[in-house]
Amino acid sequence: MVKVLVAGYGVIGQRLADGVEAQGDMELVGVVDAAPSLSVLSLRDKGMPYKLYAAFDSAKTDLEKAGIPVAGTMEDILPEVDIVLDATSAGVGAKNKELYAKHGKKAVFQGGEKNEIADVFFHGYANYEKGINEDFLKLTSCNTTGLIRTIDCLDRGVGIERVAITIVRRVADPGDYHRGIVNALQVDKAPNHQAVDLMTIMPHVDATGLLVHTPITHGHFISVLATPKEDLSIDEARALFADHDRIRVVSLDEGFLGNASVFRYARDLGHPRGDIYEVPVWEDTFVKSGRDLMFGIHIPQESVTIPESIDAVRAATGMETDRLKAVGATNKYLGLPYWK
Repeated sequence: MVKVLVAGYGVIGQRLADGVEAQGDMELVGVVDAAPSLSVLSLRDKGMPYKLYAAFDSAKTDLEKAGIPVAGTMEDILPEVDIVLDATSAGVGAKNKELYAKHGKKAVFQGGEKNEIADVFFHGYANYEKGINEDFLKLTSCNTTGLIRTIDCLDRGVGIERVAITIVRRVADPGDYHRGIVNALQVDKAPNHQAVDLMTIMPHVDATGLLVHTPITHGHFISVLATPKEDLSIDEARALFADHDRIRVVSLDEGFLGNASVFRYARDLGHPRGDIYEVPVWEDTFVKSGRDLMFGIHIPQESVTIPESIDAVRAATGMETDRLKAVGATNKYLGLPYWK
């Protein structure tokens, strides 16, 4: 069993811990945090299903003062783990990397860190092979992760020459207050980093895009215009997506009217925190203009990167060298594709 430590028990870290715990061939050694946040308080009030380690000595004191059981510090537990999934705030991971290197431990960083932190900018489906046995991997952001799933799917089917995207981006996660109370749209300079990052992972695809921040919390929406290398019908595109175990074709007629519908559906399924791992693609948005294909996808920003993070553990530790076997194992333990 590969022993995994999750550093940072926040929005992503909680979900990484649950995802690793679900894997039949991995052991979650514990989670790390530095303060008695709501996430950590909820861990305590659930009866401490995961061991908690303090990020450093003074954090241990603060956590214990809040009545939270602490098993030790991160440096205490690092010798016992094989790899760390680092879900700390942007910039903290870079500092943690020094500690991981000191103990000779592999690590996977989330999309908020700079690319240079890692040996490989990683995506489970698009470039799994590049991450095999590497020490430090970095995940793509939530939008980039879901976008690459769809483009890689089409690219492996018929080849993709060019992609142009428009992202309608949620401004904050549910429960966040740091962005304030807003009633406005905000436009970023083009091209957005997701298009640039896609080309880093898939350099043979020409990509560009726009991004607009909008005052919502439950997910992003991406409008994608893709130019295939050969003519691809709407039915053929739908079939390629339908065959993918992390992409789900949905429709307005089914009641999936937008981001809120997806979130409600996940809650009705009883999924913790209203999470889904798959990327919904609306079949109602499939349109063609010449050879170009357009479609719209939903990005569940809090949970979409979890499967690819677990793929990264399989790659970095050499658990599996076959891409499809690796993602297949992750999917199986996460219960994907439950809708088929």
